[in-house]
Amino acid sequence: MPRTNGGKRTKAAKPAAEALKTKYLIVGNSVGAVGAVEAIRQIDRNGSLTVLSDEPHFTYSRPMIAEYLAGECSIDRMHYRRPDFYETNRVQALLGRKALGIDFQARLVDLDDGRKIAWRKLLLATGGTPIVPKMDGVDRKNVFTFTTIADAESMKRSLPAGATVVVIGGGLIGMSVTQALVKYGARVIVVELMDRLLSTMLDPEGSRLAEEQLHAAGVQLVTGQTVSRIIGQPGDEARVGGVILQDGRTISCDAVVVAIGVVPRTELVNDSPVAVNRGIIVDRRMQTSVRGVYACGDAAEAFDFVQKADRVIPVWPNAYVGGRVAGHNMAGARAKYPGGTAMNSLNCFGLSIASAGLVDPGDTDGYEILSTPATATSYRKIVLKKGRVVGMIFLGDIERSGVVFGLMKDGVRVTSFKEALLRRDFGLSALPDQLRREMLGIGPLPEEAVVGG
Repeated sequence: MPRTNGGKRTKAAKPAAEALKTKYLIVGNSVGAVGAVEAIRQIDRNGSLTVLSDEPHFTYSRPMIAEYLAGECSIDRMHYRRPDFYETNRVQALLGRKALGIDFQARLVDLDDGRKIAWRKLLLATGGTPIVPKMDGVDRKNVFTFTTIADAESMKRSLPAGATVVVIGGGLIGMSVTQALVKYGARVIVVELMDRLLSTMLDPEGSRLAEEQLHAAGVQLVTGQTVSRIIGQPGDEARVGGVILQDGRTISCDAVVVAIGVVPRTELVNDSPVAVNRGIIVDRRMQTSVRGVYACGDAAEAFDFVQKADRVIPVWPNAYVGGRVAGHNMAGARAKYPGGTAMNSLNCFGLSIASAGLVDPGDTDGYEILSTPATATSYRKIVLKKGRVVGMIFLGDIERSGVVFGLMKDGVRVTSFKEALLRRDFGLSALPDQLRREMLGIGPLPEEAVVGG
């Protein structure tokens, strides 16, 4: 019966809704989450498994956002797994729902709809959030970032063909959105703080070749500058009308895309027992400082096998591997993260580019540099340290880059065949017989070909 107070009837207190319960909870729904789901289900077919994402979309390939903006693919084609992925893997997918906070002691997650989720094992695959520097006018209409489907959809709704767009950032995201905008019919001006394009994944020679492709496509490049202010249109201050650069120059434009990069999304672990540096700190099992809590992908600070240190590496393949390692350990197996490193590939207006590791050591002492003469369509460079590959750049024909990356990842000594690494026809046939047999899985790897041998 309702409670009474001094003879007055009062409304009974509404009981708190019982929390949803799950054995495994994954916050995030991109490639790291997919890797974890698949790994968990290899070991535990029946444990309850929930995926939570603030995006409403089925898991999709973020590298294809540019193709979607350019009109070269539909959202369906961006799907990273078959449409029955959740059903087949018995996943409860809570899409379009946001985690507001986590109680690590009670093992509860608060949702934006008032519900709670009780979990036993947790994976934080929250990804990264775009870097948007503080500048006047950043809140004007037609200022975009470019990391989600929603970003691309906003541009499609707002930008007419022929619009002039300033892209802030000449890195991987900046080049991706620039190409998409050119195909969309926009005129693009790229503003890059460093003195050259793609400076984190190419050396100066590689950057020069990429810049030539950019200019040939009609894209204007401004280096050594950044945008200090975004100004409005005459008569409509709420909408982008141009930018003012650091040196005082003004560039008129209809839109601005901030494509500087991303930082780990760590807001859910702020002021919590989970240790954070630049990203969420994890061990080689992808476990955080809190037992039963794991992290992977752009949110995590994990082992780099080239740098021999933990750092944030926001790269798609590393996120998948990290997710799989986390998933195996969450389900009770023993798995160790082999380490990742910076590795990227893109097509820059017809020029294929692949790079990985340490591509431009500032101090060449202790490093050996192998390279081919650069032409308009071809350039290859290998960086060695103590006889092992620690960095590579392939421009033009990148077909053989995968074999070289495999040698780098496995820590193989390449001294006896290093000159062959730069040949256009380099492949497994160029490797010593015993090493080739090991890489094909048909024989032991000789001791001198193993890290520490």
